[in-house]
Amino acid sequence: MLPTSYRTAFDQEELAFQSEVADFLRGCGAPARQYFGGRGGPVRLLYEGLGSRGWLSLCWPKGWGGSERALSYEFLLWDTLAYYRAARPDIGPGMIARTIIANGTDAQRRKYLPLLGAGALSCALGYSESEAGSDLTHLRTRAVLDGEFYRVTGRKLWTSDAHHAKKLWLLCRTGQSGSGRDGLTILFVDLDLSGVEIRPIPTIDGHQINEVLLDDVKVPAAETIGEEGNAWRLIREALATERHIQVLPGRLRRDVEQLRLAISSHRQVSPDASNQLDRLEAQVRVVEAASLTTVHELSSGGDALVSAARAKLLGAELAQTIPRVGLELLGPGGVTEDHEMGFLWRQSIMETIAGGSVEIALSLIAREGLGLRVQS
Repeated sequence: MLPTSYRTAFDQEELAFQSEVADFLRGCGAPARQYFGGRGGPVRLLYEGLGSRGWLSLCWPKGWGGSERALSYEFLLWDTLAYYRAARPDIGPGMIARTIIANGTDAQRRKYLPLLGAGALSCALGYSESEAGSDLTHLRTRAVLDGEFYRVTGRKLWTSDAHHAKKLWLLCRTGQSGSGRDGLTILFVDLDLSGVEIRPIPTIDGHQINEVLLDDVKVPAAETIGEEGNAWRLIREALATERHIQVLPGRLRRDVEQLRLAISSHRQVSPDASNQLDRLEAQVRVVEAASLTTVHELSSGGDALVSAARAKLLGAELAQTIPRVGLELLGPGGVTEDHEMGFLWRQSIMETIAGGSVEIALSLIAREGLGLRVQS
C-alpha cells in the first residue's frame, strides 16, 4: 500500500508505473533479506529482468537506449524494490552509466551502455581507502601512464560487491602526491586482470565487503573516463544525479511493518508499544517528505544538496532506530540470529556510514543550509 503522500506527489502515469513494478516484484517472490545481500547471484538476475523491461535506463537519453523519463520514475522503481526487499539500486546503470553518457567517448558508450542498460554488467566502486574514507582527496592508489596503459598500484577498502563484480569504477591518483582533488582520475578496471586480488571482509550481518589490492595492474588507457585529472568534477556530478535514490523510504516502511508483525505475535509486550510504533511511522513520513522534496528539487533543475543531505541523515538514523526500539520491546529473544529485528539491528550499524557518512550530511546542512562557518 502506497502512503498518502505518494498519491498526492505523483501523477496517474507515475502511480501506474509504480503499480506495474509492484506487480512484477510480487510475481518474483524475492527472499525476505535479498535486499541486504549485495548485487550478485539472484539479485543480478533480477536486474537483468528489470533491464529487459527498459527499467534500468528510464532516465537515459533516447539516443543511448533510454526513455528520457523524469527522475520520479527512477525513485519509484527503487523505492518499490526496497519495500519488497528485492534489491538496492544498481550503480552500473545509475551513476556509472550517467557519467559515461556525459563524459565518456563514443567507443565507451557503444561498448558499455547496452550491457549496463540490460543489467548484465556488474560493477563496484573503488573509492575508499584506509586514509581516504569520506575525504577522497587523500587517496593514495596511484596510476602511472606507460605507453597505452596505466600501471596501477594501491589498496581499496570497504568495497561493496567487488566479489560479485566484473568491473571496478576506480578512483586513483595520476597527479603528484599532495595534488588533492586536482590529480584524480577514473579508470574502468576489469577485475580479472593480473595483479588484482579481492579479499573478503565479513560484516556483522553475515554478508561481506571487500579489500581490493592492485599490484602493478596494467589498465588500458582507453578505459580512462573523462580527462585525466578531472575525476573530482565527475564524481560530484554523479553524486548529484543519484541524490534522489540515496534514501529509500520504502525500506523503512517495511521495517516498521516487520516490527509491528513481530510485536503482534509476542507474548509480553510493553503497554507503550502501540505508541512507539505510531511514533516510528510518523518518523517514516518525515523521511518520505524529505525524499520527495529531493525528487522535486532535482526535477525542477535544482541541486537538492541540502534536502538530500537531510533525507540521508533522517533515513540512516531511522534505519537504526527502528530495530533498536524493536529490541527494547521484544527483549532478549529479539537479538537471536534468525529474528528479523536482530538481523536488522546488525545490518543497520553500517547505515550511518554507507553512501556518505551522516557527519558529512550534517556538515553540508550546517554550511549550505544554515550558513554556518567554522571560526578560526
